[in-house]
Amino acid sequence: MGITDRVAELSAKLAQQRASIETEEATKNAFVMPFIGRVLGYDVFNPSEVIPEFTADVGTKKGEKIDYALVHGGEVQMLIEAKKVTEPLRLEHASQLYRYFSVTNARVAVLTNGQVWEFYTDLDQPNVMDAKPFLVLDLAAVDRTLLPELAKLTRESFDLDSVISAAGELKYIGAIKRILAAEFKEPSEEWVRYLAVRVYSGKKFTTQAREQFAPLVEKAAHQFLTEQVNDRLKTALGPEAVVEPAVAAEPAAARVAEPTVADPSSSAVGEEVVTTEDELEGYRIVRAIVCSEVPAGRVVARDAKTYFGVLLDDNNRKPIARLWFNRSQHYLGVFDENKTETRMPINDVTDIYGHADQLRKTVAGYLARTT
Repeated sequence: MGITDRVAELSAKLAQQRASIETEEATKNAFVMPFIGRVLGYDVFNPSEVIPEFTADVGTKKGEKIDYALVHGGEVQMLIEAKKVTEPLRLEHASQLYRYFSVTNARVAVLTNGQVWEFYTDLDQPNVMDAKPFLVLDLAAVDRTLLPELAKLTRESFDLDSVISAAGELKYIGAIKRILAAEFKEPSEEWVRYLAVRVYSGKKFTTQAREQFAPLVEKAAHQFLTEQVNDRLKTALGPEAVVEPAVAAEPAAARVAEPTVADPSSSAVGEEVVTTEDELEGYRIVRAIVCSEVPAGRVVARDAKTYFGVLLDDNNRKPIARLWFNRSQHYLGVFDENKTETRMPINDVTDIYGHADQLRKTVAGYLARTT
């Protein structure tokens, strides 16, 4: 099983069990140790590979303990500090990692709550742990572009020089991506000004001009992302695929649904069912993802009052996903082998790509049961 499948497996487990985990110890048992064992490939029951409650003297502090030390080549190479999954990670959580980093041979430090994994090294100053991670992996929304870099940290592929050389680029690329995501979601005044002055013909960029351009920048960003998604769909489905334009001229309630979406007027509650552009876009993304398993024509959409469903073969007993977009917080509903639905919060429709493995696994399960 490759790194992608191993991460997807733990991501699915997190989605199913996170709500029932209330303590740090439970977090370690449910998520941290499986990550060390299944994803990174270390034997958690072998003290020559994984040392729990690793102890070292740090200055005047004697007998301080770090949750786990990973040994490779006979030396401690990685330190891991864990917090409970319900607690967001904060910089002060890394205090012990900072102290241990300077007195051990470890060049990689990890702070995690079981869901978010932050990887640090010493790029800024030798033997001093950086204040910012070079890699951040969120198991609730996996960025698949990071998985080749994560693979370099596994026991079977661990190469310290390769990790350190890639860390600098990863650190800054990750930071830039997070800034871009924030700007696309809610453009700052600086971002609006930066873009607007390149197209604005006025001599002075006034407050009135800023207020005019702020919503335009936000709309342009949304259209740009939609067009990028459509391009990916065309690549996945072939040049004959018909993709909706990024923006429709008519309001959402009047937009024409894709041919596979049930006509709302045929339902008893037809007038209350509105198929939005976000739902159609989400459907196209799901279809593009699972067309690696089945022909795109077998992936059918059916809109309902409270959610937008995506089915295999237009069969209610074969749900692939549900798009819960009729609320301020959007959710993607994914299904396990027992057809139990788990709702995953998403901030943007393109976040669906982060759950590609689970969607493909669902479809593959249906196919396996019919063969």
